[in-house]
Amino acid sequence: MTVALINAQARRLVEGKTPDGIEPLWFESPEHLLDLAPRAEIAWLDMCPPPLAGQAIQRMEKLRWYNAMSSGVDWLPLDLFRERGVVLTNGAGIHAQSVAEFALLGMLGMAKGWREVVRAQDRHEWLTQPPGTQELLDAEVLVIGAGEIGRRIQQMLLAMGSRVTMARRSPGPGELGGREWRAALGRFDWVILIVPSTPETRGMFGSGELAAMKPGAVLMNFARGTVVDQDALLAAIDSHHLGGAFLDVTDPEPLPSGHPLWSRENVHISMHLSGLAQDALFPRGAARFLENLQRFRRDEALLHCVDLARGY
Repeated sequence: MTVALINAQARRLVEGKTPDGIEPLWFESPEHLLDLAPRAEIAWLDMCPPPLAGQAIQRMEKLRWYNAMSSGVDWLPLDLFRERGVVLTNGAGIHAQSVAEFALLGMLGMAKGWREVVRAQDRHEWLTQPPGTQELLDAEVLVIGAGEIGRRIQQMLLAMGSRVTMARRSPGPGELGGREWRAALGRFDWVILIVPSTPETRGMFGSGELAAMKPGAVLMNFARGTVVDQDALLAAIDSHHLGGAFLDVTDPEPLPSGHPLWSRENVHISMHLSGLAQDALFPRGAARFLENLQRFRRDEALLHCVDLARGY
């Protein structure tokens, strides 16, 4: 029997559905997890704190496959996985619908000044003029990161009538590569970041990129806070070069209560909620895990494997 160590919070979605030859062990507490960890050949530890998961992984000398429901895996010990020959699968695409909806929500909210509408209602004040009058029709949008989330954002914006350009490390037809998108930043009304978190993308959007953006444009970050030079972003906001920013991610997280980004009127912060705002998150994650369990038992290639050298 192959031992699979699984968070008991997923039990209702997985129990009774595992293939023959898999023995699920359900952990219900940090102590229970650390006690069972040395037996694990497969592990799905989502919903427990990353530091605790890290401790448990260190004890998993038999581990062959680690399943993560998150798209980003920069918090996991990738070097240790490489050293031990562990296969890592992630949740790429599971969050695509929710993150894309947050992107559309942010764009419409900022374009229409919806924050002011809500505040006026709180004051019981009837506005006679709309606080925002922009449309997404014909807006020029650059999406940097053409994975499943980026593609879903593109689909939604095309339905809104926006003109969407995709950028990625290895561009396909009609897409932009790294040097190309940097040279073209001045064209776009909206720039949306959804790149993986790797050493290569850390600080990739700094003062030079911000200065190259179209005056009045908006930067949206759904990647990691470390992808953007936050001090440079604040300077671009305060100089009024940028029209605003929508930040689902910040550096650090949580953002300290006294950080100046909280008080900027044209900065919207959604507190890394975009990937969590979906009722289907855990059922989708469980379905993917169960499908890969079947593949694991048949000795077939697993779906959504992470390149441990690249980090995504």
